[in-house]
Amino acid sequence: MGNLLILFTVSLCLCLFVALLYVLYKYWWVPHRVQFIMNSQGIRGPPYEFIHGNNKEALQMQKEASSKPMALTHDIFPRVLPHDYSCIKKYGKNYLSWKGVRAELVITDPELVKEVLKNSEKAFSKPKTSYFFKKLLGDSIPTIKSEKWARHRKLANHAFHGESLKNMIPAMIASVGTILEKWKDKEGKEMEVFQEFRFLTSEVISRTAFGSSYLEGEKIFDMLTKFTLIIGRNFYKAKFPIIGKFWKSADEIESDKLEKMIHDSVMKIVKQREEKVMTGEVDSFGHDFLGLLVNAYHDPDEKNMFLIQDIIDECKTFYFAGQETTNSLLAWTTLLLAIYTDWQDKTRAEVIEVFGNQNPNSEGITKLKTMTMIINETLRLYPPLNGVVRKAVRDIQLGQLVLPNYLDLNIRFIALHHDPDLWGDDVHLFKPERFTEGIAKATNNNAAAFMPFGLGPRTCVGMNFAITETKIALSMILQRYTFTLSPTYVHAPLPNLSLKPQHGLHVLFHSLH
Repeated sequence: MGNLLILFTVSLCLCLFVALLYVLYKYWWVPHRVQFIMNSQGIRGPPYEFIHGNNKEALQMQKEASSKPMALTHDIFPRVLPHDYSCIKKYGKNYLSWKGVRAELVITDPELVKEVLKNSEKAFSKPKTSYFFKKLLGDSIPTIKSEKWARHRKLANHAFHGESLKNMIPAMIASVGTILEKWKDKEGKEMEVFQEFRFLTSEVISRTAFGSSYLEGEKIFDMLTKFTLIIGRNFYKAKFPIIGKFWKSADEIESDKLEKMIHDSVMKIVKQREEKVMTGEVDSFGHDFLGLLVNAYHDPDEKNMFLIQDIIDECKTFYFAGQETTNSLLAWTTLLLAIYTDWQDKTRAEVIEVFGNQNPNSEGITKLKTMTMIINETLRLYPPLNGVVRKAVRDIQLGQLVLPNYLDLNIRFIALHHDPDLWGDDVHLFKPERFTEGIAKATNNNAAAFMPFGLGPRTCVGMNFAITETKIALSMILQRYTFTLSPTYVHAPLPNLSLKPQHGLHVLFHSLH
C-alpha cells in the first residue's frame, strides 16, 4: 500500500511538473521569444502580460470609449478601436500586439497588406477560429480552407452573382415595399431606422437565399443576435491554461445551446425543402442558395457532395452575414444622406431620372453613378467590418520582416480607410466626389487603401448582394421621402462584429407626395 501511495505521489508530481512546463513554455517562453524576434527587427508594441496579453488594457479602453458619445464627425477610428488607434500613434503602422497568449502583428502598411491578402503561395491562411466564432459560423466559407473552401465558394458565387443576383431583385423590391407600407403611418414622426433596416435585411436574406419569409427565419435571427452579444462580451477574455479545457463558462454553455437550437431550426427548413420535392409539390430543390446547397447534398459525385453539417454551417453564415453587413451599410448611408441633404437631393434626382416613379430594375441599378459614389464613401468612412486576421503557416518573409510561424496578422480596414497618407488631409470629411472616376482613381491604384469587403481571393462573396440591396432600398426610399437627422440622434459608432450605431439611428421622414 505504501509503495502504491509513493507511486501515485510521484506520478502526480510528474504530471504537475509537465503541466507547469507546458504553461511556462506556451504562456511565457513562446511570447517572449516572439517579442524578441520582432523587436530585433524594429517592430515594437505594448508589452506582453502573462496569460492576458494586452486584453485587459484593450478592454478598458473599449469600455471607456463606448461609455460616452462622440461629436458628429466621421473621425471614428479613436472611438471604434481605441487600443489600435493609440498603438499606431505610439508604435507606427505595423506593431506587435497580444490577444491573450496569441501574438498579432497589426499591419496597416498597404504594401504589406496587399502581400498578405493576395498571397499566392498560401503562406498566410485563416487562423484557428475562436470557440464562439466556431459555434456561430461552423466550418463555412469565412473559416474553411483549401479545396473545401474552393468548392463552397464556387457554389456561393453561383448563388450571389450574375443572373442569380438579377433574379433576386423582385424579392428585394417586395421586401422593401413591405417596410415602406409600414412607414406610411409614421409620416413626419421620428423613426429609429437601424432596427427597421434589421427587419428589412433579414426579410431579404430569408426570401432571396432561403425562399421563405422573415417570420420563418425570425427565430434563427434572434438566436444569431444573442450570439453576437456573447461574442462581444468575450472578445477580450483570455482562457486560463489547463483549467479552461475542462471547465465551461456560462456563456460557453449558452452558446452550445444556441448552436443546437439554430441547427434544429435550419434542419427544419432544409427538410421542408426536401419534402416538397418528395411529395411532388415541386420538381426541383430550387436555384436559390438553399436549393443549391440541398442539390449539393444529394449530388452523387463525392467530389461535389456537401454533408448535412456543411449545409447547416453555410446557412447560419449567410443568415448572419447577409443581414449584418447590409444592415450596417444601409444605416450609415442613411445617416450621411440625412446630414448632407444636398447629396440626398442629387441622389434623388438621379433615381427619378433613371426609374421615374417605377420600381428599380437591374439595368437602371448599374446607372446610379452618384449613389455608387455615396455608397463607396460610406464604406470608406464606416466600413461594416473591422478587418481580417491571417496566420503565418510557417516561418516566412513579409516585406523586409521575417515572421515566426505562430504569428497572426491583423489587418485593420478602418485604419487604412482613415489614413491621411493614403487619402489626404480631408480623410475624415464626407466627400463622395473622391469616387467620381471610380475606386482605382480614388485610391491611386492602391487596392489596400479601400477594401470594405476584403481583398484578394477571399473577398466577401456577398459584396454585390449587399450593394444591390442597398441601392434598391435607397432608391425606393428616396422616391417617396425626404429625411433629416433627428435632434435626438446620438453619434456613437460601436464595433460588435459589424459596425453599429450604439444608440440607434433616429431620423425624421417627410413624404414627397
